[in-house]
Amino acid sequence: MKKLTLLALTLGAITVGTGCHRNTREAAKDDVEQAGDKVKDTAEDAAEATGDAAEKAGDKLEDATDK
Repeated sequence: MKKLTLLALTLGAITVGTGCHRNTREAAKDDVEQAGDKVKDTAEDAAEATGDAAEKAGDKLEDATDK
């Protein structure tokens, strides 16, 4: 009886540990994906801002040379 109880407890602990590990791994994967998306969005915003700044500078140069 004691051996069966210990075996059941051990198997239960292993099962719960495996389930928790899987959830942790999936949560970590989701966190990495979200971080990657944020980095991509930030890079796109920076590129757009740089393009806008370059366009404004070009417009100023045109205006200065037109006069």
